[in-house]
Amino acid sequence: MALFGTVSSKDVDSFATGLAQDLAKRYPPALDKGKERKISQKRLATILEDTFKRAIDFRQQHKLGVYKKARLGNTFRWELQEMGYSEKFIEVATEGLIVYITRK
Repeated sequence: MALFGTVSSKDVDSFATGLAQDLAKRYPPALDKGKERKISQKRLATILEDTFKRAIDFRQQHKLGVYKKARLGNTFRWELQEMGYSEKFIEVATEGLIVYITRK
């Protein structure tokens, strides 16, 4: 098992940032924190699954070692925090991302 992988850290960071930004386009932080406007759980699950599928495609195109998978998850988490999502949403989204990219 490779620890580092073949893709550069800069590429992993760039992908994770873009992944979070694309998620924010479909599910803005205002919807996450807003009380009056909510989207259905099914729609949110679909948005997250689409995000995770993009991460799987990235993993398949590039060899991601253990450290690069962790870096991808951390960068994704930090980007969501900077955008202003709730801690609960950040936990769910990041955990889902890690689960999807680590399973075979």
